[in-house]
Amino acid sequence: MSSCESEICEFYKNKSIFITGATGFLGKALVEKLLRSCNNLSTIYILIRHKKGKTPSQRLDEFLDCKVFEKVNETFPDYRKKLVAIEGDLVEPGLGISEKDKEILKKSVHVVFHSAATVRFDEPLKIAINMNILGTKKVIDLCKQMENLKVFVHVSTAYANCDRSRVTEDVYPPPVQPEKILEAADWMDDGLMNLITPSIIKKKPNTYTYTKAIAESLIIKECKEIPCCIVRPSIIGCSWKEPIPGWIDNFNGPTALFPASGTGVLRTMLGHLDAVADLVPVDVVVNNLLAAGWFRGAEKTKKIIVFHCTSGIRNKLTWGMMEDYGVNCFFKTPFEKVFILPNPHFTSYK
Repeated sequence: MSSCESEICEFYKNKSIFITGATGFLGKALVEKLLRSCNNLSTIYILIRHKKGKTPSQRLDEFLDCKVFEKVNETFPDYRKKLVAIEGDLVEPGLGISEKDKEILKKSVHVVFHSAATVRFDEPLKIAINMNILGTKKVIDLCKQMENLKVFVHVSTAYANCDRSRVTEDVYPPPVQPEKILEAADWMDDGLMNLITPSIIKKKPNTYTYTKAIAESLIIKECKEIPCCIVRPSIIGCSWKEPIPGWIDNFNGPTALFPASGTGVLRTMLGHLDAVADLVPVDVVVNNLLAAGWFRGAEKTKKIIVFHCTSGIRNKLTWGMMEDYGVNCFFKTPFEKVFILPNPHFTSYK
């Protein structure tokens, strides 16, 4: 999707877009793709909070001072005019957005991409609830007030239902009703909630998958009158083609394995060689988000539809394959500083 002649690009023409989580890895790639491939859009409003003494405007300037925006800067040098920083925070009442900015969003926005979330597996449950469930509810409440909303796209995860042996593109009954867990998080202190977290999340492996599953059920309950869709990516990795092959801006998740094993620091890791390493390039996920927004927003369907964005078993990459590719890569293009000869491997023995 690189031409403004596409049906998808036409959908975003003259649209105003509100994005949460834009300063994250996926959000950054989404903003870049919109600016480069859908440059005839109207405005992109980005929710940005104060951080480390820097204002949202200062953080937006830093956000744009990134290699990923080089191509769009060459093609559309005035792209900065299409970006507006909205001061706010997912954990604040009403998203922490001023009444003035809220009125602008209510009257102007056509498309909402909600990708803000805590993705830490070991996040304390109360924080995960406030970010991933209550934060989503606040975004939905704002969407309900938008006069020209065409679609609300919620970024979930393919692992929201990882306790199931087979997962289809459906929203499953939640571990607990959203209002119940929100109520519990409101009155329960942090110490007590941390103490009973294993009893609360039960079969879920962590607070991330637990809260993301509940957030999906919240959407089913709250978005009956809102055009909405859910996108479930698996593990998001570096870019495949756009805008630069191999671009990444963090060392989160599997990305950290490469420098750790490539320098010889990480030698052995618990894992099954035949298990699928479901890595999906960030540009594939971004294209999926834009296509999903178009599909629901152009009223190709009236339902709240779920889209998986995974490799699965059709084009699978196993951890064993990753081990082999990694070793070959480390010897072909070694790191500058190597502590010991790289020889990483997975083991199923604890």
